[in-house]
Order: sequence, then C-alpha cells, then structure tokens
Amino acid sequence: MKHVAAVAIIDAVGTVTGWSDGARQLTGHPAADVVGRPAAGLLAEDIPGEILAARTGTVVLRHRDGHRVPLALTALPVAGAGGEPAGFVVTAHPPATALAAQAFEQASMSMSVFDLKQHYLRVNDAAGQVLGVPEEALIGRHFLETVEDVEHSRGFLAHLRQVAETGRALRYESFTGAPALNREHAWTTEMWPLHDESGTLTAVALAALDSSEQYWAQARLVLLNEAAAAIGTTLDVVRTAEEVVELLVPRYADFASVNLLDWVLGTEEPPMIPDGPVTLRRVAHGSTREGNPGAAVHLGEADAYEPSSPLASALREGHSVLSQAGEPEFVKWLEERNLRSPEGRAFREGAHSVLAMPLRARGTTLGVAVCVRMAHPDAYGPDDAVFAEELGSRAAVCIDNARRFALERSTALALQHSLLPRGLSGQVALDVAHRYLPCGSLAGVGGDWFDVIPLSGGRVALVVGDVVGHGIQSSATMGRLRTAVRTLADVDLPPDELLTHLDDLVLLLAAEDSGDDIREEVAELGATCLYAVYDPVSRRLSLAAAGHPAPAVVLPGGTAETVPMTAGPPLGVGGLPFEATELDLPEGSVVALYTDGLLEDRDRDFDGATDALCRALTTPADSLDALCDSVLKAVLPHQPGDDVALLLVRTRALGADRVATWDVPPDPAEVATFRQAVGEQLGAWGLDEAAFVTELVVSELVTNAIRYGEPPIQLRLIRDRALICEVSDASSTSPHLRRANDYDEGGRGLLLVAQLTQRWGSRQTGRGKTIWAEQALPEA
Repeated sequence: MKHVAAVAIIDAVGTVTGWSDGARQLTGHPAADVVGRPAAGLLAEDIPGEILAARTGTVVLRHRDGHRVPLALTALPVAGAGGEPAGFVVTAHPPATALAAQAFEQASMSMSVFDLKQHYLRVNDAAGQVLGVPEEALIGRHFLETVEDVEHSRGFLAHLRQVAETGRALRYESFTGAPALNREHAWTTEMWPLHDESGTLTAVALAALDSSEQYWAQARLVLLNEAAAAIGTTLDVVRTAEEVVELLVPRYADFASVNLLDWVLGTEEPPMIPDGPVTLRRVAHGSTREGNPGAAVHLGEADAYEPSSPLASALREGHSVLSQAGEPEFVKWLEERNLRSPEGRAFREGAHSVLAMPLRARGTTLGVAVCVRMAHPDAYGPDDAVFAEELGSRAAVCIDNARRFALERSTALALQHSLLPRGLSGQVALDVAHRYLPCGSLAGVGGDWFDVIPLSGGRVALVVGDVVGHGIQSSATMGRLRTAVRTLADVDLPPDELLTHLDDLVLLLAAEDSGDDIREEVAELGATCLYAVYDPVSRRLSLAAAGHPAPAVVLPGGTAETVPMTAGPPLGVGGLPFEATELDLPEGSVVALYTDGLLEDRDRDFDGATDALCRALTTPADSLDALCDSVLKAVLPHQPGDDVALLLVRTRALGADRVATWDVPPDPAEVATFRQAVGEQLGAWGLDEAAFVTELVVSELVTNAIRYGEPPIQLRLIRDRALICEVSDASSTSPHLRRANDYDEGGRGLLLVAQLTQRWGSRQTGRGKTIWAEQALPEA
C-alpha cells in the first residue's frame, strides 16, 4: 500500500490558501473546491481541545464521497513579515504511517537507516542509547566515523555495502561491544533494502537484536558437548581433573580448580561429609595468567574450607553455589585466600564472581570444582548454575570411573601378587630369574602367572600360564588355575596328563559359573598354559602346552631356538589330546618361558618378535637377572597391551658323586645288605648323623617293595638340598598309610617313614611306581 503526505496552508482566519496534490489524494477534494474556503468545512467532527493546544494529533475529515478519513495532522505556525502570526502549514499522514514512525522511534531493538553510501539517515532511540550519542550527532555521518575501526566493524560495513549493491536482505552475527555498553554483547543484525514508489533502491535499514543470552546459552551447550569428548580420555583421576580445568579456562573462567576429598584418591569408602570445616585436596588448577600466580593452594596440598565458603556450601548442599563481589560470603572467602597466600593478593584483584560446582556421581559427592571470573566482565548467573551442575555431573562420572578403575586395578594387582610366588627359593636343579609386568592399558590387569614347583627326586616343575582378559575376574581365575596346577603337580603327573586334568577342571569351573553353553563360557575364559618338568639327574626336560607359545632354549655356547612342539588346544576345549615333548639339556642350558604379551604387538609380526627374543637370549650377561632385563629391553613392545611374564632358568645337573643306585633282588634276606650299603654311602658323603634314620627308611621301603611290589626293584639315594631315598618297582599299585591294630604283625612301615622324614609320597612311572621320602640334612 502506497502512503502519501498531504500539505495544506491555512491563514490566520482559518481559510485554506494552499492545497497539495497529496491532500487531494487523501481527501478526494481538488484544490479548486477547497482553496478560499474555511478549513472547518472539511471536518467530519470537532477537533478535541488537547489536539488544538498541541497542534498535533489524529483528526477526522470528510472525504469528498462522504466517508470519514482519519488523518494524523501536525500544524506548524507561520509568521508574517512583521513577525505576527500569519497562519499554519498543516501536514497530514494516514494513521498507519504515523504508527510506523512511532514504532521505529520507540522500538526496543536498535534500528537505523543508511543511504547507499553508508551514511546515517535515521536512528531510533534504542540505537542512540547503544551508540551513546543522539540522532542529531549521527545524521549524515559515515558509519566508520562513528565506530572503532576493527574487524567486526569492517564486517558490519561490508554487509551494509552488499545489501546496497545487491538489493538482497542479509543477516550479520557478531560478538562485540558498543560505545555506551561496558561489556561485549552478541548481536543478530537483520539488514534489508528500502525502495521508493518506483521500486528504486534508496536506502538500507537494519534492526540489531541483542542475542547475548542465546549466545551464552549456545556457548554453554557447545562446552557441554565438548566435555563429552574432552573429559575422561584416560582412566586417571588427576588427568581427568586437569581436563576439566583445560575445558573451563579461559573460555568460561579466568581461574578454575578441582578439589577432591581425600578418600577419592585412595581406596577407602566415602565417609560422611562433616558439618564443620571441610578438607579438600587440590588436584588440578589453571589460570589465564601463566604459572597460576593467584592460586592460594598448591597442587597436591589440602586446605580446610569454612562452612560458609562457596566450596563447603556446594559440597554440603549438593548444588552449585554462586557468590559475587560485595556479598558477605564472597568477601570472607576472598579474605581467607589472601590470608593464606598474601603473595597472590595482587593477582586476585578484580575477582568479582565465583561459581562452586559439586562433583557428584551415583549419589556420592567426590569434591568441588571452582570457577572464578576477574577479567571476564559478566558475573555468573542462574543459568550458569544450571550449566555448572550438568558439567559437574559429567566430570564427576569421569572422575568416579577413573577412581573405580584405579581401585579395581589396585585390587587386581594385590590379588595377583598374593597369588604369584613371593619368592622362588633356589633349587639345586635350576638357577631361576623372573619378571612380571602388569600392563598399563585401560583394560586393567590381566591373568598371567608363572610358578616354580619342587617335585620329588630333586626334579622341578616350571609353569607359565595366561588367562585372556583383564580385571579382578581374570586374576581370580588365574589364582584358581595356579592352585589347581600346584595340586596336580603334587600328584606328580606327567606334563601331558596334568594338562588333561587341568582341561577337565576348566570345563568344570565354566559349568559352575554358567548355566548356559559351557563352551561359550570357556571361550570367554581363554586360558593357556605351559607345564614342564626338569630332572637334574637325567638332565631331561619334559613339557607340554595348552595353546601356549613354545619356550626358547639356549644351549651352552650355541644359539637360541624355540622348542619344536605341538602347542595343543587352549584349556577348556575338551576332548583333544595334549602331546608331551622331551629333550636332553646339557648342564648350563638356559630355558625361557613367557606369556604372549612379551611378543605380541599390533606393529610387528609374531615370528619377527620370536627372532628378536632368540637374539636377546644370546646376549652376554653377568647373571640371569641381568639377562631378564636385557630381554625385556630388547623385545618388549613400547606400550605393552597385555601383561608380561618371563621366567628364565639355567639348568644344573646332579653328577654321579651325588647319586647312588642299587638293583634290589626280590629277597627279604637282602634287606640287611642294602641297609649296610646305604650306611657306607652316607659315610662317604659325610652324613653319618643321618645314617640311623635313613637305614630305617630304606629297610621299610625295600621290604614293602619286595613284599607287595613286582620286580625289577631299584633303590636310589640322591644328595640334593635334602637327602632323598627312592625305591622303584614294576607295580602300579600306590601305597597308603593305615593304622595297624595292636596285635597286627605289619602295617606300620609307611607310618614310621612318615614320622621319621620331612615328607614322602609316590609317583607313577612308565615302568611302575616310585616311593620316595625326604629328610633334612644337618647344617654344615
């Protein structure tokens, strides 16, 4: 709709003396019908007195066709040649045009009109308040003359020019201050072209909306979104706290800190929060000033906060606490900071707002994060409190996850260390060195284990195993398997038989733990094991594996190579056999048993790692311990993703001077002969003090073999760290203790042996059985 302005001239007596074409268009009266006639004749109703007095207002005229025409009139007095009143110049606009002008002037948003060269044409009251100058001071001036020549001003000007050149409306988003405002604001500015009646582009109008609240709300949402990716990248409590601070400074705070209760950093259960002062430990802090010179508490230090402080209030009440300059709590808190750290007083000047957010996860408060603003002009408000609680909740969950991981890792390590051998006592048969390295991955501690188990006859069992997986469950499973291996080793089973029984046990454990498919449960268990037995008398190593890597052997003066053997299926598969391998080892051979964490790495192939292990084992070293370190340094991946167990042994041999063997005929009358022979042998060894007991043991064991066993029978004495007496026969029937009645003539032999020796037992052999007994040697 086109709006026109009308002008009429009325003399001092109220006669119309001038009539514009615009007046004709509004009223329908041509100038010939109006000029020379009283102006009152045009009125449809009387003019109210207040409008006459103000000389402006809405007046109703009578259109030529008879309908009423409301018009907004303004009368300007005209003086004559002598200064006397000569009449009035009356301008008229349709009321809609007048309302539009009033809306422009009184709009709450900043509105302006520029010509096509970016000079001010009109400025409303709101724009004048933002710019800090009245409209009269801006009209006709170029835009850049009224603002600072900075990037956002040049961007604003470029958009004005683009609208003037293209005639298309644009939107301009900016974050800047204004001459009359004491802080920066976000602005959303709509710019559009203005055209005259002919459609010619004549000016550019704009309206600027202060969108600071929306801007900060969006910034807080962005910060929350970034928190999901930036916080909790590691399962480390301190690092997680540092990530919280890095997120907040400098975008949201000039200084920020994370303060935790001491129990969060330990292994204790959460205590009740006291009503009095609360002690918090500073875990992380950051500032816009390098070096955090305004920090009153150093990293790692604990500080007590009074109940009225923002931190204690947030901790006790469980929600964010705002405090601003001038409030008693803020003043007291700042005074406490200055009293604790006077050297940082200068760096705390200008602090005007503090926000304390509780770190709560799963209903438990872990600590408090604090944000302080100094250079940032905006104080924290209610929206910030809501944001802080959401951010604090997310950060707390990450911190609690890290705490729980540390607790579980500590528990798993403690459990694992309690199950692993604390000290491997020296054996005559072997020199032993070992290393165990728990992995540092987020998955947690694994289920690797190793063991060295003394067996009868001076023999030694070597065990290395791995339970796939991590955490307490894997450590507990490892403990159960290690105990089972020790129990089966005490029965003195050959390696392949032992693994068969262990395989059955794993199936049984899986059946107990799961009512569903046993095979699926075992697949999750994924245990492997290598079991080997070394005999220092025969110098023979017997071994079998259940899905475990083969050991490497270094012969004296030779190169290292892995033992050719069948790995066998992992434990728990069931129904598949395990194959034993035997090899003769000269004295001084080195055997390396290990778990796959030593060799497996995503950046290298297993065969190449095995070659590296063999080369490392041939490296000259002063001791087995030194060789362990050399192997780990040369072979271990840079960042192992799994636990590593390494067991190195150097073989020894029991020479003929430490072993005596006799073939025994199946004649009871020969028992005395062998008693005498044993006594003579002990005398040759300088063990006369042990002769009495040993002769009794020999007499009982040989007599039982003759009476209950089958030939051939053999007697063997071994001088190891203990004195070992062995009697072998071809019968597979195992002996057992029994209590004889008072009138029985026999049945007391084994009971006597058990009473006279440290330990005794029997083991099955390929040709029957062997009964053995050990007794302590007198200290030299």
